[in-house]
Amino acid sequence: MESNPWKIVSSEIKYDNAWIQIEEHQVINPAGKNGIYGEVHFKNMAVAIVPLDEENNTYIVGQYRFPVKSYEWEVVEGGCPKDEIPLQTAQRELREEVGLEAKEYKLIQEVQLSNCTTDELGYIFVAKGLSFVGMEHEETEVLKVKKIPFDELFEMALNGEIKDNFSLTAIYKVKFLMQRGEL
Repeated sequence: MESNPWKIVSSEIKYDNAWIQIEEHQVINPAGKNGIYGEVHFKNMAVAIVPLDEENNTYIVGQYRFPVKSYEWEVVEGGCPKDEIPLQTAQRELREEVGLEAKEYKLIQEVQLSNCTTDELGYIFVAKGLSFVGMEHEETEVLKVKKIPFDELFEMALNGEIKDNFSLTAIYKVKFLMQRGEL
């Protein structure tokens, strides 16, 4: 294992809210020079779920994303509190966002979402054995839900209609596992 080439001289919290904390580090960089490094600490982990029915249809969620100022289609996603098991969050988010429960969940990937500036970890699940139970959107969510064939979602990813990195990772991993006969 490689050792850390950065030396932290001091650290100061510059911003803190319910979701993130931004810390500024005074550092000596790998070249031996003084510098700063900003780090975003996420207070939740991220969870993504690709629900698949018996015909390989899936459900995607559309919503306005404030930071990029555009409407985006994504796989089902949500924040997982640090004291919660990601599977519990996956179950809750699937019910809240698209109104589904699943008999089977399979963790297919763990990811670091933007490891140059954040410590955010993500967990991607496939959900099968679906049944509709009704949506329970959070008050800050204005969501649209579409049921589409998974192959159509894959084409949306390939042609740039899906831009969310977490969704893209989930879609490509699911397609790969399908091609290998593992889903």
